[in-house]
Amino acid sequence: MDSIKKYDRQVIEGQPPSKSNTYKVIIVGEHYRLGKTKATKKYEENFFMQCSLRGMMISRRFRLKVDVYNTSDRPDLDNALKIVLDCLQASGSIKNDRLCAEIHARKLIDRNRPRIEFEIEEIF
Repeated sequence: MDSIKKYDRQVIEGQPPSKSNTYKVIIVGEHYRLGKTKATKKYEENFFMQCSLRGMMISRRFRLKVDVYNTSDRPDLDNALKIVLDCLQASGSIKNDRLCAEIHARKLIDRNRPRIEFEIEEIF
C-alpha cells in the first residue's frame, strides 16, 4: 500500500473557461501560434490568488481528487481537469502535471456558486 502526504482541500471560486474559449490563434511576425484568451488568463490569475498551494512545487507523483461545480450540465469534465492541472503547474503548486498518476473527478451542478474543490495526495 502506498504511503501518502495529503494537502488541505482547496476551493477555487469561479467556473473554468470552456475549451472553445481557452486558446486563440495569434500571429507573431509571419508565424501563427496558439495564445491564451482573456478568459483563460483571468481564470489563471484568479486560481493563483485563491490557491494556498502556490509555490509548493510538489515534485512527487500525486493523486488528484477534484469536484467541479458548474452552473449547468453543459461543460465537459475533461476540459476542467486539463485547466486545473495547467493552473497547478503555472502557480508552482506542482512541478509538472505529468506527475499526476491518478485522478478521481466528479461533475456537479451549483447554479449559484461555480467552483472547483480539490485535494492533492503525494504518492510515495
